[in-house]
Amino acid sequence: MLNLAVNLSLIFTEVPLIERFALAKQQGFQAVEIQFPYELPATAIQQQLDEHDLDLVLINVPTGDLMQGGNGLAGIPGLEIEFAKAVKQAMEYALALQVPTVNILAGKQPENADLLPCLKTLADNLRFASDAFQNAGITPVIEMINNIDMPRFLIQNLAQGQEMLEAVHHPALKLQYDCYHMAMMGEDVLEGLKENLDQIAHIQFADFPYRHEPSTGIINYSALFQWIQQSTYLGYCGAEYKPSGLSADSFNWLKSCI
Repeated sequence: MLNLAVNLSLIFTEVPLIERFALAKQQGFQAVEIQFPYELPATAIQQQLDEHDLDLVLINVPTGDLMQGGNGLAGIPGLEIEFAKAVKQAMEYALALQVPTVNILAGKQPENADLLPCLKTLADNLRFASDAFQNAGITPVIEMINNIDMPRFLIQNLAQGQEMLEAVHHPALKLQYDCYHMAMMGEDVLEGLKENLDQIAHIQFADFPYRHEPSTGIINYSALFQWIQQSTYLGYCGAEYKPSGLSADSFNWLKSCI
């Protein structure tokens, strides 16, 4: 089964976030993702979801200064209280908007910090967040992000993702598998999916190497989507790419790859 969603944080950025829901529906999508929905009240988002008959299927826990070039919250010793507040805010939005999956970004190792304490803090924080989300019926996921776009990220490849799952050892915690980031790290994208599917709760995709829409790079998305359709995967596949031109002109892959 291929359940598609479109990411409103990277796509349709020609207009404000509140106007992107209508554009997603115009392109035929039934589900959307938003990295950080917190600029809008949950009530405003719900109104848009209702008006356009859309489901919001993924959000991220707030990350502090990570998206502005900082180190984030989840893996920084001493910021546990701030991380707990971020989890609380994500929980409020996820419950209000019936979001099934919440992504927890690991953040970066500070330049002046040792790696092991950061990884231990991350594991402890992920265990805390996984308890909270599981109790609310929400699936928590962690994402591997390549170290070229985001140097010193604490979870960069599949091996590190698996190691963190083992360290946290929580039944609710799963992987978010971003095809672009895995290609950037030199992983075989399709083989990585096949070998880890039972631990993957959400998939995102963009082509490699420029993170544009499928068919603009070298990832064989026709084969990848075909395999997902025939697999046991029941989660969503989120289009999280940077359009090579106008967003409205970036959806030819819907015909050519699917």
